[in-house]
Amino acid sequence: MCDTLIATPAVTADQVMLFGKNSDRQRNEAQVVEILPGADHAADEHVRCTYIDVPQARRTHTVLFCRPFWVWGPEMGANDRGVVIGNEAVHARRPAARKRALLGMDLAGLALQRAASAREAIEVMAGLLAAYGQGGDAGHIAPSYYNNSYIIADRDEAFVLETLDREWMVERVAQDRAISNRYSIRSPERQSEGLIHHVQGEGGTIGADGYAAAIADPARQHLGDAAVRERRASALLAGVRGKTTAAHFRAFLRDHGEAGEAWSPRDAGPRTICMHAGDHDRGGQTTGAMVSEGRGVQGLHWVTASAAPCLSLFKPVLLDVPIPSGAGSPGDRFADETHWWRHETLHRRALAGDFPEVLGAIRVECDSLEAAFERRALDALDGGRADRARVVADCWRIAAETERRWRDAIQVSCPPADDDYAIAWSKFDRLAGIPIASTTVSR
Repeated sequence: MCDTLIATPAVTADQVMLFGKNSDRQRNEAQVVEILPGADHAADEHVRCTYIDVPQARRTHTVLFCRPFWVWGPEMGANDRGVVIGNEAVHARRPAARKRALLGMDLAGLALQRAASAREAIEVMAGLLAAYGQGGDAGHIAPSYYNNSYIIADRDEAFVLETLDREWMVERVAQDRAISNRYSIRSPERQSEGLIHHVQGEGGTIGADGYAAAIADPARQHLGDAAVRERRASALLAGVRGKTTAAHFRAFLRDHGEAGEAWSPRDAGPRTICMHAGDHDRGGQTTGAMVSEGRGVQGLHWVTASAAPCLSLFKPVLLDVPIPSGAGSPGDRFADETHWWRHETLHRRALAGDFPEVLGAIRVECDSLEAAFERRALDALDGGRADRARVVADCWRIAAETERRWRDAIQVSCPPADDDYAIAWSKFDRLAGIPIASTTVSR
């Protein structure tokens, strides 16, 4: 379950492409944020994706990957030519392939490494689908099989690409767009040759509601309240159309619906863009978030490198300077040397306290710090590489110190042991080996 948003230069305040995505995965499924340098490769070289090897391109671009720790490709990412991609799980009438092939995240990563534009990325992905297909288990603990949809953009153009097995269809975005975990293209501008035959072969009919309705599995379209989240994201985008900024996108990825900061993760209502796990079937949550601005050749990127964007500071990433070492390479076990797990001690302590109160206490400082980070990052875009590296490192350091202070200020009581919500979380705390003393304390 994820949400991906795009606003084209036609409707943004600074006439730059804006991209944003929340990666919704399982609770302990830490996300790695990494930069892979571009390189020249030998003619016989291969790249090992999550499950299969494919021939490597002779030249790859420098890329930013935000990926589940155990997967090769990213949920969302960017390259040094200004291309950005985010993927969504979608469910068709025919069950997704279980045979190990390319995961949807692998397709995104290979396209980012190989494509110099959004249009070229679509061609790369179409070629990979035809050659290798998509398939395999994309779940961390619970099995998960699905097809994929994407928002793909560069500094000038944005597209929605939706796939079905080896088939695909594309629609260009004129102003802004939000996609969630459901097929959305009614009338494709382009499509693979075999798409219509594939749809008809599964009993689908291209009627008044278009391709999306004919392809989608009606029994699974409701999963994760995808329609609710898509409508909410679309309304948020429409509300600022013509003046959209990166700050708006960061706020949208923190959105808890109409309830706003009065909302609590114990709420059993529809899932929100900023997604939180709970009890029973509410196992998914936002494990990482990214916003990209199409500035310059390489772009300016913002990542949480942590779960729960509502409790996180977005930090700058520039592709020609290193990600600060404090980010680390987290897995599914607690590791205090990694930013993702350090932040989890804040996140899980907030879950055990008065969550709306915590949000209210940090929001003003969060917005102020991110505005300061943005000013510094924009200034650094015009400076030398050393200056950019210093700015990025400073912002990450300040963010870590601030989030640690927020954590230490939270006063919580141990939740009832028989509370379903607490039981669900304590199970994952034990699996991760996260220190209980760092997440719950007595008043």
